[in-house]
Amino acid sequence: MKWGGEMMSKVCLTAKNISKQYPGTLALDAVDFEVQSGKVNVLVGENGAGKSTLMKIIAGIEQPSRGELYLGEQELHLKSTADAAAHGIGIVHQELNLLPNMTIYQNIFMAKESKKSGVLDNKIHVEKAKKILEKLEHPLDPNMLVRELRVGQQQIIEIAKTMAQADVKILIMDEPTSSLSNDEVEVLFKIIEELKAQDVCIIYISHRMDEVMRIGDNITVLRDGKLVEQRDMAGVDLAWIVESMVGRKQDYQAKTYDKQEKPVVLEVENLSLQNNIGGYYFKDVSFKLQQGKILGVYGMLGAGRTELLETLMGLHPRCTGTIKLNGKELMPKSIHGQIRNGFALVPEDRQREGLVQSMNIAENMTLSSLKSNKRGGMLRNFILQSNIKKTINDLRIKVASSKLPILSLSGGNQQKVVIGKGLLTSPKVLLLDEPSRGIDVGAKADVFAIIEQCAMEGLAIMAVSSEMKEIIAISDEILVLRDGTMSGYLKGEEISGEGLMSYATSAEDSKTIDGEDR
Repeated sequence: MKWGGEMMSKVCLTAKNISKQYPGTLALDAVDFEVQSGKVNVLVGENGAGKSTLMKIIAGIEQPSRGELYLGEQELHLKSTADAAAHGIGIVHQELNLLPNMTIYQNIFMAKESKKSGVLDNKIHVEKAKKILEKLEHPLDPNMLVRELRVGQQQIIEIAKTMAQADVKILIMDEPTSSLSNDEVEVLFKIIEELKAQDVCIIYISHRMDEVMRIGDNITVLRDGKLVEQRDMAGVDLAWIVESMVGRKQDYQAKTYDKQEKPVVLEVENLSLQNNIGGYYFKDVSFKLQQGKILGVYGMLGAGRTELLETLMGLHPRCTGTIKLNGKELMPKSIHGQIRNGFALVPEDRQREGLVQSMNIAENMTLSSLKSNKRGGMLRNFILQSNIKKTINDLRIKVASSKLPILSLSGGNQQKVVIGKGLLTSPKVLLLDEPSRGIDVGAKADVFAIIEQCAMEGLAIMAVSSEMKEIIAISDEILVLRDGTMSGYLKGEEISGEGLMSYATSAEDSKTIDGEDR
């Protein structure tokens, strides 16, 4: 069999004519998909293209409306993840699927427990968990509660869960690196190479194009629920991938710096947040944020970026320092109080912190603004529905009805709902923590256009991003954090990749703010 001009390897899984119909949405439309043994089979497409839906079908989470699955020559009828696991199919989910109040080892071996004399053998669970974590170069205590871990560590536990599954033949990785540091990504790639050597089929979904071009052996492109292209990775470049995904060329344009001084909306002086072991998440952070400007926050994982935004949003009232909004000093004590003061936060983990999964789209979108839509204790439903409709149109959220479940949306459209929820509170300051996490280039372009439009309309914006090209493209000024301290503050032509990386990783202790040594 030929594929993209080269001889194919052995096909371990075949999806034929797969369609999936949801109320008002055709998520997959007669898609054919073949997975090669011992290869990294890359699957790409815009958010809403059907990637995750296809993977849920292969993993037994969803059943197709039409079409067939074959493992080799055997037709599969997968009714659950247990069915899929029995056939050697495992999945690392895009969104974290962990139980925060249980331990690491309990999460890893959930539904895969070992028993001794009819009793759970937790001793062997702990020992096996230690070995898996050591292989992943994360020697965490298996008895730690998952809620005590940062997001990147939780993503490692998601990967460990699948590695604990016996006899994996097909491993689906849906955005496995979205919260990982560069070092953690390298460890994962090493594990992938070992799995390939064992003839395991890897299905790899990622919005990070440099990753898919580096580790992919072949590539399949979906667009609007349909198969667009499938070919060997040889000769594939970024321009081809992006154009195949979105149907047009896509590129980030460098931002032109607006030198005009504008009113200062947010002024922060010597803001600090102590941790529980005597150190600091961040210490003595100072900056000014002007109306209509975008202040980027850059740094390595653990530098204090998320904690800084959370503190401004009132999640950490034990902070010290001075915060002024439009010249008036305030001290954040609660999220509710900060919403009332004019702050809105789009959190890093949209599933756990930004959305209520049991609610529909409209309910999620209006959670933070219900009070402002009341009169005499009653909701003004006409105004509420008008705001929802306008936000869906303004943010270009692809949805047939706002009454659909929030989980019926793609990751990119869910992110737009979270942004819309914040905008409906009519904020003065919009805080964005990794706004492009887990979304593809097309959805990223939409999100960045929304951010830019908000700034043009006078909103003051702070945005955290681990993607250097993105933070450079959207920011007027960039604050760099290293180990909780401000190591640099760049604006306009001062901003460069080399400069950001130097400030984020340099061992020097100097800090430059507005051109002055501090």
